[in-house]
Amino acid sequence: MGITERKEREKEQRREDILDAAERVFRDKGLAAATMDEIAEHAELGKSTLYLYYKSKEDLYLAVTMRGGEHLYEMLKAAASTGEPSVKRVWNMGEAYLAYFNQYRHYFQMYYFLENSQLHSQVSPEMSELCALADQKIWGVVVSTIQEAIDEGLFEKDVVPIQAAVMFWSNCNGLMRQMDRQDAYWEKALNINLEETMQKGNMLLMEGMMTQKGRLEFEKAMNQQQTNREKEET
Repeated sequence: MGITERKEREKEQRREDILDAAERVFRDKGLAAATMDEIAEHAELGKSTLYLYYKSKEDLYLAVTMRGGEHLYEMLKAAASTGEPSVKRVWNMGEAYLAYFNQYRHYFQMYYFLENSQLHSQVSPEMSELCALADQKIWGVVVSTIQEAIDEGLFEKDVVPIQAAVMFWSNCNGLMRQMDRQDAYWEKALNINLEETMQKGNMLLMEGMMTQKGRLEFEKAMNQQQTNREKEET
């Protein structure tokens, strides 16, 4: 291994160490209470070294958030690559997003940062661009799968892929935020299970987009999934 390659690997490892430390601190304290001094201490580095990698605490926060986005991307990509009919794979991605929410709740919560426009002024243009590229990659998986369903005649021709993707996301994300913040209230006060409500909303969206051929393919794929589950349980 050459000197240049070794130095590059060391630099990348240091970046990962910084992100590991930052993730622990942000998870325990949140963005407002966390400090670069504390993150540097956890990473066993000088604070000046942190600023060589990240221009602000907000940049570092978003870098950790993008770690979560990479997990989401991989889960969506897996859901879209099962070999099932495209309409079923669209459904799979809603289920994958729910699984992501349940498995990586702390990453999901970090996205609340985006609601506070005052904090955005502390984010560098470079980090903003990296975040935009990461978002485009995630949206691309969903939009391309919806486009497949249209091309195969399983979704109606007048369905606009990006609009459909935003509708699915809005249904899932809105209800997940309620699950995160007030799940017990909805269960106790109104006897509503929000996970079931989210799935019902996704199903209504699917039904509004599917052609007759799409409905048949979707029903067949769902029945096959149920059969496979029953076989696994016996």
